[in-house]
Amino acid sequence: MAKPPINQILSRVKKIVLTALLFITFGTVLELYLLDHYEDTKQLIPIICIGAMLLLMMVLAFRPSNVISKLFQFMLLITAFSGIYGTYLHLMANYEFELEMTPSASGWTLFKESLSGALPALAPGSMVILALIGYVYITLLKQQ
Repeated sequence: MAKPPINQILSRVKKIVLTALLFITFGTVLELYLLDHYEDTKQLIPIICIGAMLLLMMVLAFRPSNVISKLFQFMLLITAFSGIYGTYLHLMANYEFELEMTPSASGWTLFKESLSGALPALAPGSMVILALIGYVYITLLKQQ
């Protein structure tokens, strides 16, 4: 059985990565909406990042250019940083809550309780994953 040409394989992989990217973006926005993650300005950061990414992905699909590609890459970087910042915010909110509940807590116990607190401390990391999938997509686009 003959192997398909590399361009055909890259085209299939690009479609799969784009599908994964669309699923994670829509799923993340839906989850944030259902969790009322829009009550203050800082909570809007991931929604705005995802919205900008989706807009740039559409423009990239229909009017690809170097400028749009660079803007998309920049937005991916901002999205990744938003995930890191979100993780920090969630951890700090949990930390403050745990200290209020148990003022004598410290060290590993306090850190562990902060990780498993009311806010999902590692959930914003999905924004980093989203950005990485976006970088795979843009890399595949450049290969064709």
